Formats: sequence, C-alpha cells, structure tokens
Amino acid sequence: MKVIVGLGNPGPEYEDTWHNLGFVVIDRLSLRAGVKRFRDESEAKIAETAIGGERVLLAKPQTFMNLSGNAVRPLLLKYGDGDLAGLIVVFDDVALPFGLIRVRAGGSSGGQKGMKSLIERLGGDEFARVRIGIRPDHPIADLSGYVLSKAPKRNRQELDEVLDRAADAVEVILTEGIESAMQKFNQRVKNEVEDAH
Repeated sequence: MKVIVGLGNPGPEYEDTWHNLGFVVIDRLSLRAGVKRFRDESEAKIAETAIGGERVLLAKPQTFMNLSGNAVRPLLLKYGDGDLAGLIVVFDDVALPFGLIRVRAGGSSGGQKGMKSLIERLGGDEFARVRIGIRPDHPIADLSGYVLSKAPKRNRQELDEVLDRAADAVEVILTEGIESAMQKFNQRVKNEVEDAH
C-alpha cells in the first residue's frame, strides 16, 4: 500500500495557512476518492482508500510540522512495509515561487522542517514529494510569520488551481509513475531560483 502524507499543523488556528497546504491536498484527494471520514492513528488522521486502482493510505500528521517524522514512521512501517519508495509527501515550500509545484523523486529537505523531520526519522530521503511553491514576489522579513499566515484574498483563486494541480500530480505519480509526473508538472519560469531539492 502506498502512503500519501500531507504536511501541516493541527488545530483550527492553522487552517488556511500556507504551512497547511499539504493537509488541503490530502483533503482534496480524499474528496475525489469518496472518503467519508478520517480516523486517528499514530498521531495522525488517516484514511484508507483507492486512487487509480492503487490502494493508498492518506495521512495528515497531528504532531506539528517539525515532528512530522514521529507520526509518519510507524504508518510507513505498518501500511507501507517501511518502503520509502511507497511514500509520497506533499508540502509547502517557500524556496519555490507561488503558483508552481515541483515533483521530485528524492533529495534534501531544502530547509523545510517537516521534511527534515521525515528524513531523519525515516533514515533516508529516497521518497517522492510534491512541493507547492508559496514564495511571494517580494522579500519576506519574517519567514515563520509568513508561512503561518493565511493566503491573501487576491491569491485565493490561483491557489485553488495550484492545489488541484498538486492533487493531480499525486494521482499521476500513482497511475503513471514519478517520471511522467515530473514531465507533466515541473515547469520552468524566468527568474526562478534554482534549487537542488
């Protein structure tokens, strides 16, 4: 069974913040798959379903972003036989411009603390990830304040489209493979900061 994890923070005060976009994508995937409810297990909200004929576990860690690995490790061991190749992680990335998503087969955390926790607790970084760009087109003075803020109204429509594309990317990884998803969803734009993750 594949394990699909969206990163975020628990609690109503974090709903609709940039840092919870991973949770939103998991919710969209669950709606598409007809999931009625999530249950609590291993410090996460989880639901078993099928996407594109593949059995999957959808998970939203409830440990707060920086401790995400504590929730994901037992889930991957139980439902994914501990196989990193069966894990897909969706998360916000301030290193990537708003409006873009990036699909990667592995790599570093890029400074994203939830990803850092996952890589440390899982003992490797060879798992698929869908990064959702949240970097604005102006300098950010307070990074932690920014990621915990809500998207401005002017960005809501574009954000909605980006989140749909991120959910589409997860589905393509499952049905066609990571290479196909990278070809379909990884766009290059002028002035984009090149990164190694």
